[in-house]
Amino acid sequence: MARIDWTAKLMGMRRLLAAMPVVLAAFGVAVTASSTPRPEIDRRAETVRSLTGGHLGARGFAAITARMDASQLAIALRHDPETQRAALYGLTPGWESLTLAGRPTLDLGVTGLDAMKLNAATPDAARFLRVAAPFVFKPATAEDRRRALRCLTQGIYYEAALEPTEGQEAVAQVILNRVRDPNYANSICGVVFEGAERTTGCQFSFTCDGALARPPVSWAWNRARVVAERALAGHVSARVGTATHYHADYVHPWWAPTLNKLTQIGAHIFYRWKGVYGEPAAFRQPYAGREPLIDEARFSRPRIQIASASEAELVLDEAAARGESIMRTVEIDGRTRVVGVASLGGRRQATAAEIAAINQRLAAFEAPAAPPPPSTPRVAPPGVTPMDVEEVGRPVS
Repeated sequence: MARIDWTAKLMGMRRLLAAMPVVLAAFGVAVTASSTPRPEIDRRAETVRSLTGGHLGARGFAAITARMDASQLAIALRHDPETQRAALYGLTPGWESLTLAGRPTLDLGVTGLDAMKLNAATPDAARFLRVAAPFVFKPATAEDRRRALRCLTQGIYYEAALEPTEGQEAVAQVILNRVRDPNYANSICGVVFEGAERTTGCQFSFTCDGALARPPVSWAWNRARVVAERALAGHVSARVGTATHYHADYVHPWWAPTLNKLTQIGAHIFYRWKGVYGEPAAFRQPYAGREPLIDEARFSRPRIQIASASEAELVLDEAAARGESIMRTVEIDGRTRVVGVASLGGRRQATAAEIAAINQRLAAFEAPAAPPPPSTPRVAPPGVTPMDVEEVGRPVS
């Protein structure tokens, strides 16, 4: 009969008892995990995987959107940060930018709500902000000083008359930065009116859209002039630094993604060149000191072709006979229109008689109404004692 080694068995039992808590803990964790509800994100991921079949490209996206009705798809598009389509929900196109103030921009690109969404989604590249050096203004003569001050004031006034002072200073900084940029003219008037001699291509829209024909408002002009004088004296707009471009926040020009967006001040978004071309060292072009003589009477006329309705139709008929596709901006019976393949419509200026009639109707509408005639007090019948009525719960005032 073999002898049992009770010592070895006892040691084995001790090891088993020592490992028992670990085994029980692992079993409890397994039971708890099996009874805990799965996270919502896991269930969503499994649903997406089953719908798309594992394809996360256009095929998978189509499989998901195919299950949505029109309202669900509209909500999804509204919350999609990458979409470039505006959900106008049946509103008249252009409703968001209908205004009696301002003027149409000459920048090509997205406009309205689409532009605002794209501009807001573009992150600021504040890390590329560099403080520009003060502008060294040394005009050759007193006349050159007067011309430079006037051109800079015009740029500030017609581009940012109603902007905050900081926004006007930023516009002045952009103009002076361009004077020192080898890509532009080396004088202030040359920069402001660059491209104005052409039908298209003016750098500042007020130099070719007829805005100069409207006399400036004195208080706004004086405010812009003060900003221009400070800029020529060496004041630097630190928030825009070496910016050379800007546009209103309701447009998104084609060139915006090619530059570094720095910041937004008021309604204007400011940009600088990318890379070394936006660094302070790149602005090395010396100021010429002499300012060109600007023919403001010439640039005060809008660049449109004046034609009668019959002349415009004749031009279009001749082009159609030649098989050509043309588009021209003309004024027809008091209306400015783009005619040709596409017509953008126009808006007729109201006559003096129409304005007087409108003002008369507004005055009649705003006039206070005549008070109603006082009512005759009621007389109590004989034998009836009148008593005051107490209104319970009526506020004191």
